[in-house]
Amino acid sequence: MKMIHSLLARMPKSVKLGIPLAAVLATAACSSAAASPSAPASSAPAAGSSASASTTGTVITTHAGSAGAFLTTGSGRTVYLWAKDSMNMSACSGACASAWPPVPATGTLTATGGAKASDLGTITRSDGTKQVTYDGHPLYYFVGDSSPDQTAGQGSAAFGAKWWLVAPSGAKITAADTASAAAANAPAPAAPAAPSSSNAGGGWS
Repeated sequence: MKMIHSLLARMPKSVKLGIPLAAVLATAACSSAAASPSAPASSAPAAGSSASASTTGTVITTHAGSAGAFLTTGSGRTVYLWAKDSMNMSACSGACASAWPPVPATGTLTATGGAKASDLGTITRSDGTKQVTYDGHPLYYFVGDSSPDQTAGQGSAAFGAKWWLVAPSGAKITAADTASAAAANAPAPAAPAAPSSSNAGGGWS
């Protein structure tokens, strides 16, 4: 013990100060190494939030138009029924489905606004995908609608039958939606040219 004290007494001051500093650095290194395994735990809440987001589904709601309320999706996109369809059966495929995409049934179907949950349903299409129905009518979008609540497809006769807005009762709306047509401005003049294309909505008759 006396030998250790005598060795310490002979050491320069800089060496004596370095000993506690080395101990502090070693302690800090150990504590940082011990903290690193907890990093992955911080990603757990993110995974949980994405899981809850995946539970959302298709929402059908209503928008007030000049001819009465009509159905849209939760994002405001107008949906249509096709006069050529049978009850719970779609006759639209191929080029027709490219111009009038079926409204896909994803997650839990929800009705809000004036839409009725009891009228919501689904059918399985020939390609195996699920399509939303309302009061037995398969529902479709129109590619010519470029903004929420736009109704450029209303009254189109594309692919051999009429496309109509859908009332909350499930009935077709055959009157022009002048409120949405006026709001559309730019897309409105393009509507008359649609009959010349096989994959766009036609004009009024």
